[in-house]
Amino acid sequence: EVACRHDKPVRIGVNWGSLDTDLLTRLMDENSTSATPLTAQEVTRSAVVLSALGSAQRAEELGLAHDRIILSAKVSGVQDLIAIYRDLAARCDYPLHLGLTEAGMGSKGVVASTAAMAVLLQEGIGDTIRVSLTPEPGGDRTREVIVAQEILQTMGLRAFTPLVVACPGCGRTTSSYFQELAQSIQSHIRTRMPQWRREYAGVEDMTVAVMGCVVNGPGESRLANIGISLPGTGERAVAPVYEDGEKTVTLKGERIAEEFQELVERYVARRYARLG
Repeated sequence: EVACRHDKPVRIGVNWGSLDTDLLTRLMDENSTSATPLTAQEVTRSAVVLSALGSAQRAEELGLAHDRIILSAKVSGVQDLIAIYRDLAARCDYPLHLGLTEAGMGSKGVVASTAAMAVLLQEGIGDTIRVSLTPEPGGDRTREVIVAQEILQTMGLRAFTPLVVACPGCGRTTSSYFQELAQSIQSHIRTRMPQWRREYAGVEDMTVAVMGCVVNGPGESRLANIGISLPGTGERAVAPVYEDGEKTVTLKGERIAEEFQELVERYVARRYARLG
């Protein structure tokens, strides 16, 4: 009623950890007498969907406008989330908020959230997303935001920050230097993005390549906006830099990281139009 008075949107969320027990019991009882009974998991999925739709209908009966309602249905299983949101998308036109609840810690939580939401987003299902990760002791909650942004950016749906492409390393790479440079460039970009976003239009679409040997390095670097190909095993201790597909300079010596960082700064200033 408060939202109605102030014309505010409301996200109506269902979580299967606190699902309406009366609704679930009724559906289970009906299913037990069905000629073709569903599994308990399928009945629970149906209960989540019906609970969300029923709550939205009740909100509209109380006066909340149809276009002020957002639905979410949080579960912790990847296949359950996909099935529930496919069903919701087929049954209603409310905006849908995606999120895998209790996804877990570390890489498990990242992989589970990505696996579930990528399928739905690829099918055009979902209007907002939330990545829920159990933080490490003393960890930072901003990790959830970064992962959500990376899911959307990796799928080509949104761009938030320049993408750093880096090779994984193999027998041709002689050290961890390319990994350290990739991390350094990624950190530099994240630090600089608030100012870049204010000053340069489209900079979030930039791709930076940091490659570790001559086999794939030059090709990947040419495909990026700006890229560097570091020397691998048995290769000359030089690092060619490519901008917009063309080799522009070759770096060598002890300051390759600092010099490449400076080149990235110059490229941004030259390539992207200043705002304002």
